[in-house]
Amino acid sequence: MQLTERQRRIITQVVNAFETGSPEGDYAATAIFHDGPHNIRQITYGRSQSTEYSSLRELVAAYVDAGGMFSEALRPYADRIGSVPLTDDAGFKSLLRRAGREDPVMRQIQDAFFDRRYLLPTLGWAADEGFSLPLSALVIYDSWIHSGGILWVLRQTFPDNPPSLGGEEKLWTQAYVTARRTWLAGHARAIIRKTVYRPDCFQREIARNNWHLSEGPIDANGALVNVL
Repeated sequence: MQLTERQRRIITQVVNAFETGSPEGDYAATAIFHDGPHNIRQITYGRSQSTEYSSLRELVAAYVDAGGMFSEALRPYADRIGSVPLTDDAGFKSLLRRAGREDPVMRQIQDAFFDRRYLLPTLGWAADEGFSLPLSALVIYDSWIHSGGILWVLRQTFPDNPPSLGGEEKLWTQAYVTARRTWLAGHARAIIRKTVYRPDCFQREIARNNWHLSEGPIDANGALVNVL
């Protein structure tokens, strides 16, 4: 999938706005939600909200290895993340926030981390499946960030095939967005039900035929993303 730097920036900024309320992303954003394994509490952190029981350990380890301003203070935590609950550790959460606010190294690490961990695999999957349109890439990337990928349980709910199997890209993307909205709206977790603003955004862009992300601004849950 060939995207321009402008299109990649728009995709990243829309998802940043979903995750932290700001198109530029809040690198220090820290919250606790009951969305860990078996609904336990977990920390979410950073520009695209890495989670305590998923990728936060990898992110912090990368920062520690980079020798940032708070690397030595965070080093004792690096091997504990995901193994020992840290939701009530005020010192750990404070260090994360300070690193995100005060250290350019943390911002650089997060940019590289989220590209490597999510954006590049997203674009690889999309290319393998025959997708080429930037709005499709945005839909797919958001699923990678928010749900960990394109969930098979959703793909089974509509008949459209991806382009690699002879399907029409716009029809597949629209059907997937509709299926995802239905799934989110009926989710057992109330906090997940509240995230229907994500597919709602995509449905608006589909309705105005903004497949190349050239029409703006894009309303990402109240945050306006400029396309210029």
